[in-house]
Amino acid sequence: MDLKERGSFSSKFGVIAAAAGSAVGLGNIWRFPYVAGENGGGAFLLIYLLFIVAIGIPVMLSEFTIGRNAQRNAFGSFKKLAPNSKWSFVGLMGIVAAFLILAFYSTIAGWTLEYIVKAVQDGFSAGNTSEIFTTFSTSTFKPLLWQFVFMGLTAWIVFAGVQKGIERYTKILMPLLLVLILVIVVRSLTLDGASKGLKFLFAPDFSKITFGVVLEALGQAAFSLSIGMGALITYGSYIRKNNNLGKTAVQVASADTLIAILAGVMIFPAVFAFDPSLATEGPGLVFVVLPKLFLSMPGGYVFSILFFVLLAVAALTSTVSVLEVVVAYFSEELNMSRGKATIISSLAIWLFGILATLSFSDLSDVTIFGSTFFDIMNYSSANILLPLGALLIVAFLGWVIKKKLVHDELSNSGELKVKYFKVFYFIIRYLAPVAIAIVFVHDIYKVSVKDNSDDKSQNTEIVESKEAVEVVE
Repeated sequence: MDLKERGSFSSKFGVIAAAAGSAVGLGNIWRFPYVAGENGGGAFLLIYLLFIVAIGIPVMLSEFTIGRNAQRNAFGSFKKLAPNSKWSFVGLMGIVAAFLILAFYSTIAGWTLEYIVKAVQDGFSAGNTSEIFTTFSTSTFKPLLWQFVFMGLTAWIVFAGVQKGIERYTKILMPLLLVLILVIVVRSLTLDGASKGLKFLFAPDFSKITFGVVLEALGQAAFSLSIGMGALITYGSYIRKNNNLGKTAVQVASADTLIAILAGVMIFPAVFAFDPSLATEGPGLVFVVLPKLFLSMPGGYVFSILFFVLLAVAALTSTVSVLEVVVAYFSEELNMSRGKATIISSLAIWLFGILATLSFSDLSDVTIFGSTFFDIMNYSSANILLPLGALLIVAFLGWVIKKKLVHDELSNSGELKVKYFKVFYFIIRYLAPVAIAIVFVHDIYKVSVKDNSDDKSQNTEIVESKEAVEVVE
């Protein structure tokens, strides 16, 4: 691929829609509000917002800066900015992370398509929603089929290119996502008892704030913005030189946070209106609890369809950005055409992803050190590659790249005033690395303690898709 022919986003809205679509994933729709509600409600939100501003936005801006300055894919960016060094390994690590993430994330994304069909067929009224979910997720053919279909949709958008594919469709999908959420929010708020759900989500309960909760908020802020795997470096390379990167980072982070908060307003008033005990379901909320809730809700048939379409749209905007990381590498570093790179990478990811999908059925008994293929892909990417990638990215920008180059990129070669630069640079050099390292160690410790404390039952393995949907947020 001739680098002179690289695509670019044609408008500011296109940049925001694409980058926000990358950040907004399945986890925003239910994981964020659940964690917020269980960890102090409004108090957690305040801490989360503080970390978004203090850590999340600076790290996102770091990726944008690296990508736009280098005008290359994640691997090529490090290779260009630090030639004849080992820093390009950071970009390669991001590409591997993207490959692994999409391999197992497409499994969960495929489930959303099955549930759209079930919602249209009014299939939730046919029996126990827990049994319906278990029967489907532990089968062989349908999960593989829907995973293939979802990968096909993702590849179709990426195949069309940056402007005609990614930008065009995210400019449609992101407004659609917002409209769907707002429609369901309005319906949810009109239910009797909705105020209790809002109180659960927003009322500050500072008694629940512990060091662990603070770290939970920090981790959510640091890794909810699709950082650490090269997606924002790749998208940053498509941002034109006259774009204000600082404003773009703030707008993308704001959109991501808004969607997460609206998701809470959408879900919890409805949950509390019917059965407050369901609010603690967490991981099983989407595929087990909410279908049951829709059955008892006036107009639930229509809103169940809208909800699962919403989930599919959120998943698709994320999978597009993750696939683009791999495709950009294949096309630029291996000199492939975009079409060929898209087909080869999509098929490779889908074939590898079969291992993840069958981890709930035919391969559920096949484990490595006690973990299924799904668990291994999830843990290695979410708990190792992403935080390590984010840590090395801020270290690279703060300690390897010349300070003047960073300032010139953020100021558009002096055309913009960047009054925040000193604060930003201090955060990138000192605060962000320490914060990310703390979350990194804490997450590994938390997983190791969990592994040593209990054995997972089959049902727990199935509904514990929480970690899977947390990754591409």
